[in-house]
Amino acid sequence: MTAPQSHTLSKEERLCGKTTVAALISSGKWGSTPHLRFCWSAGHDTGLNRLMVSVPKKFFKRAVKRNLLKRRLREAYRLQKELLGATGIDLLLAYAHPEIADFATLYAEVTEILQRISSRLPGSDSSHSGLDPESQSAEQ
Repeated sequence: MTAPQSHTLSKEERLCGKTTVAALISSGKWGSTPHLRFCWSAGHDTGLNRLMVSVPKKFFKRAVKRNLLKRRLREAYRLQKELLGATGIDLLLAYAHPEIADFATLYAEVTEILQRISSRLPGSDSSHSGLDPESQSAEQ
């Protein structure tokens, strides 16, 4: 049984390379959730969104635990990457909590991150999300 094409994470969708990662970290926009820090940047013209996942040795000395968290983060992204809507976005997810979170928690946090990014993209439909309802009705 094959997965739908939209729920894959191909090699082209993985962010790698010293120059691209350095450019993302230096010029990207940063944010955080309770377990994750993330950095994202829009505007490259490959036509694909690219992802990089990082779990530092600082919190988890054993590779087994780091790999478990990286698999969970990649899976959470893979299942809902269509929430971004746009293409050409580079995203770095860095785990920043000393305890291992379960998949449901990470899935919810990745959902929140993808929704935040899609709302901040130019031309998104939710550009009025930060306004109160009275000012929205005054504009219409």
